[in-house]
Amino acid sequence: MPQLMKPDLCVIGAGPGGLAAATKAASYGVPVVLVERGPMGGQAWNTGSLPSKALLASAKRVHEIKNAWAFGVKTDSVNVNQRAISDYALSAGQALAQNVSPERLNGLGVEVIRASARFTGPGMVEAGGYQVQARRFIIATGSSPLVPPIPGLDRIAYYTCDTIISCLNRITHLLIMGGNSAALEFAQAYRRLGCDVTVIEAGTALVRDDPELRAHLLKCLRDEGIRVLENARIERFETFGSGIQAVFAMHGKSYSVDGSHVLIAMGRRANVAGLDLDAGGIVYSDQGIRVTKGLHTSNKRVYAIGDVTGETHFAHAAEHHAAAAVKNALLRLPAQTHHETMPWVTFTDPELAHVGMTEEAARERHGKLTIVRWPYGENLRAHAERQTNGFLKVIASKRGKILGAGIVGAQAGELIQMWSLAMQKGLSLKDMASIVPPSPTLAEMNKAAAENFFVPEAQSSLLRRIVGLLAKLG
Repeated sequence: MPQLMKPDLCVIGAGPGGLAAATKAASYGVPVVLVERGPMGGQAWNTGSLPSKALLASAKRVHEIKNAWAFGVKTDSVNVNQRAISDYALSAGQALAQNVSPERLNGLGVEVIRASARFTGPGMVEAGGYQVQARRFIIATGSSPLVPPIPGLDRIAYYTCDTIISCLNRITHLLIMGGNSAALEFAQAYRRLGCDVTVIEAGTALVRDDPELRAHLLKCLRDEGIRVLENARIERFETFGSGIQAVFAMHGKSYSVDGSHVLIAMGRRANVAGLDLDAGGIVYSDQGIRVTKGLHTSNKRVYAIGDVTGETHFAHAAEHHAAAAVKNALLRLPAQTHHETMPWVTFTDPELAHVGMTEEAARERHGKLTIVRWPYGENLRAHAERQTNGFLKVIASKRGKILGAGIVGAQAGELIQMWSLAMQKGLSLKDMASIVPPSPTLAEMNKAAAENFFVPEAQSSLLRRIVGLLAKLG
């Protein structure tokens, strides 16, 4: 007979969101069971976002060495060892995994079951010889790469964003299906590692991002030799010898491109298979588990967070969800998620970061706007480090209320956080103009952009007359 466990909380999935939920709940002193069938840390740490950023770091070092002459440093050659880079990228999460070993989690008050979980009733889960009857459940099973039914795909060896880093064969020409953030990050990484790269996107690359910022990034990528094809619908794959040919339609005509490897980067799907959600009374669809703003599922004892909800595919969003779900589940607080002020980043070089509304969305909702920009070329630190390629763009109301911000340039993912906090706290451009950042830093651009909002006011004829009058008075 399965052993019965009765914890306060059962968390299914040990990715970033599930780990955050389990450890947060355990810190309140309640019994917690965490169920995970795969490696601790989930896809994000083991095959996804963390290894991909390690790959990007390797590719960036290659690029910097090749261009070190600009800083007065001469290098004769660069030797790229693809196997060593792959090993480094895949091992990047091992240090973090040690911090979330079952033994350490047990010490924190989290009992770990290494098995698949399935609901056997509205308040019961079966996993690895255990029956878990918890007061509350949190589903955090994440997502997997979406592989569409493209003709010929079943006859070729293809990779996804979760498997491409493990490829040890020499890539000469990488064909990437999709134009999202992950697709373009891999495109630049492999281009800098010496591969030819063609990106084929059925619609608009980075469609969620501000068109002005997006266009700047795409130009940078194309200048590096990455071929980015938009409005190009893939029709089929064919093989010839050891090569692969992608046939696609663009502008009403049919074209083809030959490559050595194929990467499918066309989105992700929620991991709900095998959970027997129907038995748990949990409503879901192809997009994921349906949740309220408080992350309740149709079963009020069960919450769902992160990718499995289909609402977002960011590790930081899953952790944000985890905090809200634990507050609701254990503290009975009316915590809700706030995606409106949650930033997202494309970790290319230059980086592309956003928070809040784009200019187009803001105009539809608010009508008249104030747009302020500030170029990296006006920043001292950017000049010192030859990182003058990019700009900051802030969307605000006529009175200076911050509606959104976007940055394309060096460390955009770091700089955007100040604008995210400002929006969360309801700060205005006047507040942002009052900060005193250290100099020289890239963060000075945030202040400079905010001050730019007041330039028309300072140049008004009335204000100039007042200043002139005060000058006459001594």
